[in-house]
Amino acid sequence: MRSTTLLLPLYTAAFAAAISYPKDAQAVLQQPQLTIVEPDEYLIELSPGETRWVTEDDKWELRRQNINFFDITHNEELGTLNRKLTGSSVKFPSKPAHNESIAPLLKQLKKDNMRRHLETFTSFHTRYYKSHYGVESSAWLLSQVDKTLADSGAVNASVKAFPHPWGQASIIATIPGKSNKTVVIGAHQDSINLFFPALLAAPGADDDGSGTVTILEALRVLLKSEEILKGDHDNTIEFHWYSAEEGGLLGSQAIFQSYEKEGRDVKAMLQQDMTGYVQKTLDAGEPESVGVITDFVDPGLTEFIKQVITVYCGIPYVLTKCGYACSDHASATKAGYPSAFVIESDFKYSDNKIHTTEDKIEYLSFDHMLQHARMTLALAYELAFAEFK
Repeated sequence: MRSTTLLLPLYTAAFAAAISYPKDAQAVLQQPQLTIVEPDEYLIELSPGETRWVTEDDKWELRRQNINFFDITHNEELGTLNRKLTGSSVKFPSKPAHNESIAPLLKQLKKDNMRRHLETFTSFHTRYYKSHYGVESSAWLLSQVDKTLADSGAVNASVKAFPHPWGQASIIATIPGKSNKTVVIGAHQDSINLFFPALLAAPGADDDGSGTVTILEALRVLLKSEEILKGDHDNTIEFHWYSAEEGGLLGSQAIFQSYEKEGRDVKAMLQQDMTGYVQKTLDAGEPESVGVITDFVDPGLTEFIKQVITVYCGIPYVLTKCGYACSDHASATKAGYPSAFVIESDFKYSDNKIHTTEDKIEYLSFDHMLQHARMTLALAYELAFAEFK
């Protein structure tokens, strides 16, 4: 084992003074210099049961080849407690049932809010999870989630940082319901430049700044519902922003491993990773649509999401696949929880500028992101009131 010192410098006084941070965000920023003990090699899982020891450079080379994996070096326990659970044990509604309540909420979603948040989020040089920029961007995001809850008047809702040893914290916002049965909406907040992660810029506008601001806007409008605001919904709703997805789903593995150990009753998890790019779809002469992932997901939840898209979105869906461990929903699945993933398009038409300096806002469609926000908001509301038995 080698000991690597990761420096986490604080914001400049001018920058820090410009933003009012909640206590959790201040704690993230004010961490002392951390000493992180990193292995010389990492144990990764490329498919169920297929593991390999690799160096960190090997990890980035695999990612450059579009090969996804879990980094299970410190997460080998994930899935060992809930092995007997299967997603099929959860019965989802036969069809959407809350159109009358959801339709007025959909009108309150604002593209300008997503653009404004994404402009700031992409202004960090990188959101690489081992960098001080990753710590700073996470603290900024936490402050925005905290402000969203405060502005809504949701006195029962809360947000907290979920700390990790590499510095960049994950974020969990919770809207308690009448039960502890939980529905999770997720996105990952980190970005990476796969050529020189610690040096080159990684604006990460699409991957996954788009998903990050999409679910933040869905959260804002969900709290416009009086029933949700009062806690009259049946199930608890959580919004997650994961750290270190690019390193092998590290943040989401840590969270779902802790949920598994705690015996948390997670009924559904939806991941929003890349929600803004449509140009390749249009260039191919295909209709703008959202991509519903069909491999390594829960069939029942996925079927219900297809119905939600049909009822609440203005564009259709297309069925597509993305492979093993392709985003954070895979961590929920491995923990024994039903998960699903909806991406910006058919996977073959998704954004090829990700993981580079060119993953910029100018290539994204906020109209398309609005469709993802509609789907996210509608699904969260529908499942908030679902009678899971």
